[in-house]
Amino acid sequence: MEEFFTGTLGATENVFSFLILPLLIFFARITDVSINTIRIIYVLGGRKTTATILGFFESFVWLMAIRQIFEHLDNWICYVAYPAGFAMGIFVGMIIEERIAYGKVIVRIITRKEVYHLLAFLTSQQFRYTHVDAEGPDGHENLVFTVLEREHLEDLLLKLKEILPSAFYTVERVNRAAESGTIVQESTRWSIGSWLKSIKRD
Repeated sequence: MEEFFTGTLGATENVFSFLILPLLIFFARITDVSINTIRIIYVLGGRKTTATILGFFESFVWLMAIRQIFEHLDNWICYVAYPAGFAMGIFVGMIIEERIAYGKVIVRIITRKEVYHLLAFLTSQQFRYTHVDAEGPDGHENLVFTVLEREHLEDLLLKLKEILPSAFYTVERVNRAAESGTIVQESTRWSIGSWLKSIKRD
């Protein structure tokens, strides 16, 4: 690698050692840690194929980064770039995971007010729900349970704040949901696993 930058591209040894190499290690660590963060999400979601493929690329990028560290043990800037890339990779991975919004969540809503408009909204969005009349310390309570794709969560919470701003709610991740013994259709968002399945069908 050093010969490519110094010989082919004409970079000096100092530029390579103190600028190019640390940047390569920094971005390599961002890449492999970001992949690791996403891979864990797919592991928890039971997506074996996607998690396995991501694990391969994660290990490959990590090997490339650690190789450069061992080849330049006397370069102290690499020791800064390596953990800095790790920290930034966690941040970037979390942002990507939020954008992907993979999986399902269960939302529990508790309020003393009428939930007619909330139920109408859930029905219009084709969200399955359960409404339960309950008793709390202050008297009658309305409990609403619904399971939905995580990508629709923000829409629900925005609507909830609009029609029931004082309602108490909790959100939890759901690994698997089923109806009458049949697994509910998983997220339609693109994934490596779904792409490979489409190739097999073709």
